Amino acid sequence: MEQPSLWNPTFVTSVTAMFDNDHKGYLLIMHGGAGTMSREGSTPEQRVRYKMGIRAALEAGYAVLRSGGEAMDATVATVSVLEDNPLFNAGKGAVFNVAGKNELETSLMLSKPPATGDTGIPVSRRGVGITLLSHVKNPSKLARALYMAPTLLPHTFISGPTAELLAESLGEELVPSSYFFTKQRWIEHRRGLGLPDDDEKIGEELPLLDLQPTGTVGAVALDIRGCIASLTSTGGRTNKLVGRIGDTPHMGSGFWAEQWPSSTGWVNRLLDRIRGTSSEQAVGISGTGDGDYFIRCSTAVTIAHRVRYLGESLQKAADYAVNELRENGGIGGIIALDNQKNAVFALNCPGMYRGIIREDGVPLTAIFDDDILE
Repeated sequence: MEQPSLWNPTFVTSVTAMFDNDHKGYLLIMHGGAGTMSREGSTPEQRVRYKMGIRAALEAGYAVLRSGGEAMDATVATVSVLEDNPLFNAGKGAVFNVAGKNELETSLMLSKPPATGDTGIPVSRRGVGITLLSHVKNPSKLARALYMAPTLLPHTFISGPTAELLAESLGEELVPSSYFFTKQRWIEHRRGLGLPDDDEKIGEELPLLDLQPTGTVGAVALDIRGCIASLTSTGGRTNKLVGRIGDTPHMGSGFWAEQWPSSTGWVNRLLDRIRGTSSEQAVGISGTGDGDYFIRCSTAVTIAHRVRYLGESLQKAADYAVNELRENGGIGGIIALDNQKNAVFALNCPGMYRGIIREDGVPLTAIFDDDILE
């Protein structure tokens, strides 16, 4: 019987499989918006309430990853909790545009297709962005549903009534526009236009820290298969023009995920497996802040490509990007992670609601720029 050649690709595949680590670890990070919140202008009760919201979101995503689930599903679980929490500018509690309406946006991007579901999803699909939603209860869930339906949505970007018709066809929950209303966001809207508070409007009182927010909510997750998913959701800017589209659904601006070979040649890939290092490098980024500047600077993809083509660390690339935003007049922050479980938070403003949860299941949170995750 002929012995397999060392140069035979089948032999190489068999050998590298011997060194493959089935459990590569997982990690989840999230943000709940960045802006001008301050410790001096807040109360301990307010800070506790926000941190409880962050922890609840982290724990929802962690439950997915702990059970061996997909990064994509972990980000949806995390973000949908934030969309249901009126403290954050997404879903219920989203800000109003200049006409007093809610127009929601979301996006999802993966470093590689998920291992479950429609195995026919091509690597080139990458992700989806959705904007101008006014009736979808959880835009993040719609982003997942549309990403997983390439024959239904062959495009990368979709908006408005068509997006909501697709949501209905997929069984996503639709709600009346009044569902998104909260009293404090309405007061912000009215005051921002120089109008009285309109006390006849009913709604609950909420201890908001981020008045006149520009931020979003988002999550980035790494699963045990080495896939990274980035998901972002927002109500946009307070008193934005009707029809304004921000960076959240804009691929490369407010979100990005990418994977590329870290080594070339089968010998190097074999050595990577023997050493226990990945032959692929992957990153995921989600941004929050003044979206118009994220678009102008292509912030999210700038970070990924500085890591890929300049060989910078993820932290250095993120710091460069938020500094570039500042130099151009934009405030905000980003969260990012890679498939080596390096997690990065970078911001150029007084605060960003943020958190991380690792395999130990302990959620760590922070709000202000000088906070330590704890």
